[in-house]
Amino acid sequence: MNTDQPAAGAIDEYIAGFPPEIQAILQQVRATIHAAAPEAAETISYQMPTFTLHGNLVHFAAFKQHIGFYPTPSGTEQFQQALAPYKGGKGSVRFPLDQPIPYELITEIVRFRAAENLAKAAAKRKQK
Repeated sequence: MNTDQPAAGAIDEYIAGFPPEIQAILQQVRATIHAAAPEAAETISYQMPTFTLHGNLVHFAAFKQHIGFYPTPSGTEQFQQALAPYKGGKGSVRFPLDQPIPYELITEIVRFRAAENLAKAAAKRKQK
């Protein structure tokens, strides 16, 4: 993440703070998430581009050597095998900038997270 820039108020502002080659990757990640969950809303949360759908869906951010992708712990647990080649932690994964970004995997994870959030929202409505 470019810590020299002021906090962005929107995803466009966030992306504009990076060199063109990184902007292209960030725009593709954004488009991939949007295509996988078109009903999700965009915002900035934790100073990162965030998609929400009945709560946080996923976050992403650019760093010097990688793109950080944050699908929550359930997202990384569900795709543990597919994410094995990448470094990460509980609820996060690093996609190195010197390797192709796995956009299809991002699509699968976002769809899983969207279904998970929609199911939780439906369960909450039933309780009321």
